[in-house]
Amino acid sequence: MTAGGVFITGTDTGVGKTVVTAVLAKLLRDRGFKAGVMKPVTSGCAVAGGKLISEDAELLKWASATRSPDADIAPYLLREPLAPSVAAAIDGVNIQFDAILHSFLRLTAANDFVLVEGAGGLMVPLTENRLVSDLIRVLDLPLIIVARPNLGTVNHTLMTCFCAKRMDIEVKGIIIGNYPENPGTAEVYAASMIEEFSGVPVLGVFPHIESENQKMQVEGIIGQMNASSAEKIISLAFAVR
Repeated sequence: MTAGGVFITGTDTGVGKTVVTAVLAKLLRDRGFKAGVMKPVTSGCAVAGGKLISEDAELLKWASATRSPDADIAPYLLREPLAPSVAAAIDGVNIQFDAILHSFLRLTAANDFVLVEGAGGLMVPLTENRLVSDLIRVLDLPLIIVARPNLGTVNHTLMTCFCAKRMDIEVKGIIIGNYPENPGTAEVYAASMIEEFSGVPVLGVFPHIESENQKMQVEGIIGQMNASSAEKIISLAFAVR
């Protein structure tokens, strides 16, 4: 069986891609699907026991309960919190798309779905001459865009949608994260304006959760999600009926 899957990107760095990806993985897992997860390139890795650790990949592994090898889940671990191409150059690492593709194919062979979390946004450089968007096309995956809720997000989200469509990357939908409990006018109108001008559905609006760690954020978001909202996200993102 060849797995279906999606690539999760953001309108910028720090918009909550990892938490959203973890929520999606856990929703699939809770419905009995085997969800593979992948963070192909992580810059700004933590160090534990003298080894580099992708904290993003660790969260995704927890959410999906996957038993796939770490080397496939997080093939490239980089020290500096910089654009991956720069961080890789500093570490003397040569990021190879073929190696990422081989890891991805092993994950697809073992799972019903594979969720791949990118680094930053579509136009982030992964190597000297290749971007995140190039990796998406190599993996041949549709896209889910994670956006922030506040002023400026309409512009950033529409630009991301426009870039994806110009590069023939299918956009499955948009998820707005960190939505405040008491939204202002900009937040109230953002989702409808994004849908209207992009022609892309907003799959969900995830609340901001104050918590000690990201695992609690994931559980808090799912806890506030009603059954119909969860089914909408799963059905539109993964064509599950």
